[in-house]
Amino acid sequence: MDIISVLEREQLRNDIPTFRPGDTVRVYVKVVEGSRERIQAYEGVVITRKGGGLRENFTVRRISYNVGVERTFPVHSPRIDKIEVLRRGIVRRAKLYYLRNLTGKAARIKEKR
Repeated sequence: MDIISVLEREQLRNDIPTFRPGDTVRVYVKVVEGSRERIQAYEGVVITRKGGGLRENFTVRRISYNVGVERTFPVHSPRIDKIEVLRRGIVRRAKLYYLRNLTGKAARIKEKR
């Protein structure tokens, strides 16, 4: 086994819940402000998951003051405190980029029961 895969396996996190595009999640991010560190919650719909292993990323979209805001997080980042899955959504695509063009009720996602 090569050295890189051994080092990557050591840095993988095992406290990440399973979530997919279409799910509504709340990501708790550690933010450094000066000498203080606080935790900031970012809630929205997962529109994509990319990559694999240590390089895996996911993008969360939310509407803030009538403006769409997307933020991309590395799944195994030490800056992420925790991830909560709030709702499971039913979608038929792996990438939900079409949500960028929809507003209001058209942008809703059906919820898994």
